[in-house]
This record gives sequence, C-alpha cells and structure tokens, in this order.
Amino acid sequence: MPREEKLIASNKKAYHDYFVDETFEAGIVLTGTEVKSLRENKTNLRDSFATIRKGEVWLHGVHISPYSHGNRSNVRVDRERKLLLRRSEIRYLIGKTKERGYTLVPLKVYLSANNLVKIEIGLARGKKLYDKREAIAERDHKRDVERSLRERTKGE
Repeated sequence: MPREEKLIASNKKAYHDYFVDETFEAGIVLTGTEVKSLRENKTNLRDSFATIRKGEVWLHGVHISPYSHGNRSNVRVDRERKLLLRRSEIRYLIGKTKERGYTLVPLKVYLSANNLVKIEIGLARGKKLYDKREAIAERDHKRDVERSLRERTKGE
C-alpha cells in the first residue's frame, strides 16, 4: 500500500551538487507555529545541512518563515533543529560521515500519512565541476531526444 505524503519543500539543488548514496527518514523537533508555517509551505531547504554532535543529529540552515498569524511564540527562522533517528541509524551515519567526502543533506520535507512532519536526509558525496557539467549535458541530450521523438510522432 503506497504511503500518502504531502510534499512541503524539496531541495532540487542537492541532486545537482551531490551524489546521494542513501536516504533516511527522520522526524524533526518543531514548535507549534513552525508546524503551522510548514503547512503554509513557507520553508526553504537551500544551503542547509545536518551535523552530528554528541550522538544527536542537528539540522542547520533550514529557513522556516514565521507563521503569518503567530505572535510572540514565533521562534528564530534559522535556528538549529534536532532530527529524530534511531540510535543504530545515528551510529551508522557517524561512521559514514567520518569518511572523507560524505555529508548529510536534507532532500525534502513532507507531512507523513499520520500528519507528522518528516524530513528525508541523504548521505551524499560532493560532485566535482566536471560531474555537474556531465549531468547537465546528459539532461540536455535526453531533452533533445524526447523533443525529436515528440515531433516525429506529431507528424504522423
């Protein structure tokens, strides 16, 4: 049975800048007004990352705008937020991120089937400039092939 989830925000730039090897689903510790702001799709994942400190995973650089009907209970928009993962997953991520070149990148934020805010983080390796150029060339070639196929079937 497919999971029903409502996408709030995605980090498309992460797939351009990194090779994503594995993904993990994590809960995120939020305040009430942050959840309401997320439901209004007022978040930005660009330039965000996750770190591991003292056996806990922390999310940095995620911008969640203040809730429009909020009051003094609104919190700082760029504060660090704790991610909730299983202890075994955290141990695995500690080992992987100590390897050279691996980092934790948030890929998307969504509401799960039971209305909990979840974040998908990816264990990623940075792309070099030539890798990015290669990916762009491959995408352009694929687009050209699809366009020519469409034109060919349109003429029939």
